[in-house]
Amino acid sequence: MTNETPPNQDVRDVWQNQELEGIRMSIDEIRRKAGKFQKKILWRNGREYVAALVVVIFFGFQSWRTPDAMTRVGFGLAIAGLLYVVWQLHHKGSSRSLPSEMGRASYLEFHRTELERQRDLLRSVWRWYLGPLVPGLAVLMVAVARTNPGHLRHLGAFLAGYYSVVVLAFFFIWRLNESAARRLQRRIDELDAMKEQR
Repeated sequence: MTNETPPNQDVRDVWQNQELEGIRMSIDEIRRKAGKFQKKILWRNGREYVAALVVVIFFGFQSWRTPDAMTRVGFGLAIAGLLYVVWQLHHKGSSRSLPSEMGRASYLEFHRTELERQRDLLRSVWRWYLGPLVPGLAVLMVAVARTNPGHLRHLGAFLAGYYSVVVLAFFFIWRLNESAARRLQRRIDELDAMKEQR
């Protein structure tokens, strides 16, 4: 078989009608990236679920042991906050199944939609992740300070220190999520550029 152009055929027609291996490779690459991203989300959520389960069991046990009603309320609020976080993570941030057979445009759109969904989840971390934990942590600290007044010589300094650590931890978690959201936005922009090149 030769690579010569048939006599009555324009070179441009041959070029436009040839099979494009690159498109198939692009589909495979997009599918691979989408699958890898979905697995990453699956593992992230799994870690969050396990951590929440451990904390819920620990807080539940501590709540059962303590005689102080305010401390039990604090543990209960903390558990409720954690359960809300897990529900939101499952509801809004679960990994979705990658369809087995789709065209390049469909894979591109699926992957882009998933990136957007996770980006939006990360950007709203105060609403669904950090905010629901605040009431339980605040009540627990007040309850601990109230039930142990003799053990804390400088109660104000202790509470200020505790709340400073919590605020710094929350700020750090927020910054990590904002940074991850920006990385996802860059990937979305790359996919948009790929769509424009089609």
